Amino acid sequence: MFTGLVEEMGTLINKIPTGDGYRLVVAGKVVMEDLEIGSSIAVNGCCLTVVEKDSSGFSLDTIEETLKKTNLGKLEIGDKVNLERPLKADARLGGHFVLGHIDTTGEILSINELSNSHFVRIKFPKAFTKYLIYVGSVAIDGVSMTIAELQGNVFGVGVIPHTWQVTVFSKKKVGDTVNLEFDVLGKYVERIMQSKTDSAE
Repeated sequence: MFTGLVEEMGTLINKIPTGDGYRLVVAGKVVMEDLEIGSSIAVNGCCLTVVEKDSSGFSLDTIEETLKKTNLGKLEIGDKVNLERPLKADARLGGHFVLGHIDTTGEILSINELSNSHFVRIKFPKAFTKYLIYVGSVAIDGVSMTIAELQGNVFGVGVIPHTWQVTVFSKKKVGDTVNLEFDVLGKYVERIMQSKTDSAE
């Protein structure tokens, strides 16, 4: 489990085809401190497993299912990625509960630079509109954000300068794809309500 508070930006230093997926090799600094083979780590919000590690970085395997639901397959060598290690049991939960299970991707429609922030609008598949509420939470490329605007299947978030500088938000442009994970609490509520409906029939 993660919080959506990115620890650092890593750099993709290699991308090796592996049948229906890729082995991604990422260079980082902060996350390398206690990273071990078998460790979980969120890369642009997607929970992956470390399969190799050396002084230059660490390797992660992606499969076809991962590439279908995320933007990881579109990464090119040299691209920056958001990195976050799993939440420790005794740590503060500063963002929201993020599982690292990407639901879908969205497309950046606009990026507006304001006096002291940026406002980003993202379009996403209509099937997922039920999981978003105004001032609710969403993870964008693994970054915990608050919904500041919601119109149909387009939502907007305000990005403060710190978040802009320390995450891949600063590298994005209009038309780019972002990973989206919707609040797990909403999914559980939906499942409970559906179970009650099924039981009543």
